[in-house]
Order: sequence, then structure tokens, then C-alpha cells
Amino acid sequence: MEEAKKAAIQNIVDREIKRFADSYKTRFTKEVDKLDGVINSKKNNCFVAELGKEFMFYSAFVRSFDSSFGKVLERIGNEVAKLSYDVRGNIDSFLLPQQSQHMDYIILEYEKHRKPKVSDYCDFVCMIPEDTRSFQKSHVTDHYFYNKDKKEHYLIELKAGGDLDNKKAKTEKLALLQEYFILKNSLKDRNDEKIKLYFGTAYNKYGENSEWRQERVKQFFAEEELLIGKDYWNFVCDDLEGFNIVFEQYRKSAEYIKTVLECIKELYF
Repeated sequence: MEEAKKAAIQNIVDREIKRFADSYKTRFTKEVDKLDGVINSKKNNCFVAELGKEFMFYSAFVRSFDSSFGKVLERIGNEVAKLSYDVRGNIDSFLLPQQSQHMDYIILEYEKHRKPKVSDYCDFVCMIPEDTRSFQKSHVTDHYFYNKDKKEHYLIELKAGGDLDNKKAKTEKLALLQEYFILKNSLKDRNDEKIKLYFGTAYNKYGENSEWRQERVKQFFAEEELLIGKDYWNFVCDDLEGFNIVFEQYRKSAEYIKTVLECIKELYF
């Protein structure tokens, strides 16, 4: 990887982690005297409070931290992706009834435990009417990247750990399929453009370099549609060393969070 790009990735990680730490310090400092604050709400639970201040603090803090930190990782991913891709917003085009019916059919087959394949949707074609105004559709997307050199569009659903139940996994795949067909319709006159769908996670809950055994997600996503942990960061960095660069910088920048955690503990204990 070029040194300039490596430095840019390191700066993004450092900036976003510091911003996160500062916002957390501000938030919890303000909540010290608030009766409805995250920590104080645990004090009002006599059963939790009986277990001691330290348990009460961490049980409240970790739950809040986990939710907020996932959003930080998403933001870092999108910011890093801008160094290699054109990061785009919502998709506007049209969606035909035949395509919606096919999506429902695909999901139904997956629920019957048919193994997912990319060809299930990329090989589907239907006649497009001359007037598509009544089928206009807009879809919000948080992770839409475009590689102009390869002429490839990437639609990604990112979850920090990817721990979804069957219902949620089904919903995420259906949303990606909707994005796929709307985008495909917008590119109907550009046959050289390709679209790829991915389900990504910011880390592998089973350990990096270990098999990802989230079968509820795999019921709806093919293996080639998965970007798990290390693979996700290598993808957004467009480099096989992407994960190592991101995580090594995080090791250093995590000191911001550790310092803030100590400050917050002193306020509550």
C-alpha cells in the first residue's frame, strides 16, 4: 500500500476514535446528575444496584458502548472507502412487479433451506415497459461503493458482529435485493456495469481467521456475498493489508477511550 494512503487510513481511524471518545466523555459527564441517565437508570433498579457500583457501572456502560461503537466502525469503513471508491447515496430508479415477485420467490426458497446463489438474482431478466413512471422507487442505502476502473457497483449491509436472527437476516437480504434490482434498472443501458451484493461484519465474532459460523445469516447469503471481519476491512481499503493497518492504528487510538473510561469511572464511584 502506498504510504500516503496508509497515512490517510490511520488518520481516519485516529480521528473517528478520538471523536467517539470525546463525545462519550461529554455524554456521561452530563448524565452524572440526571435521574434518567444510562448509569443512573441502573441505580433505580434495586436488584442490579444490590450487586455493587462496579457491576452497575459496567453493565450499563458496556451495553451503551456496544451500540454506539458499531456506528463508529460503520463510519470509519465509509470514510476509508472514499480513498478507493466513489461512495454514493440513495438509489433512485424503478422496481417492476415481476422483480418484486421474484425476490419473494427467492426468499421463500431460502426459507425452505435452498442454498443461496448469486445467480438466483443476477440471472433474472424480465421485459421492461416503455413507461416506467408508475414503478418509480427510491431506496436508502448506507454503503454503496463504485469502482469506476472495474465498472463495479457494491451494495453492502454492514453489521458490527453479524449476530442476526432468521427474521432479521431475511429482512436484510430482501432489502439488498430491492437495492439490486432498482440499481440494475437504473443501469439498463449500461450492460458493461456489474453489481455485487455483500453482507459484511466489522469483526469475526468467532475470531479472525476462524470459520464464521452464523448459520442464520448463511441461510440467506451465499459464501461469495460475505465480507466477514478482516475481509470487510481489506475490501473497503482495497488492499490485502487493510485490516492490519486499521487495527494497528486502532490499538494506538484506543488509548483515547481507555482514558475517558477512567474519567467516567471516577465520576460515578
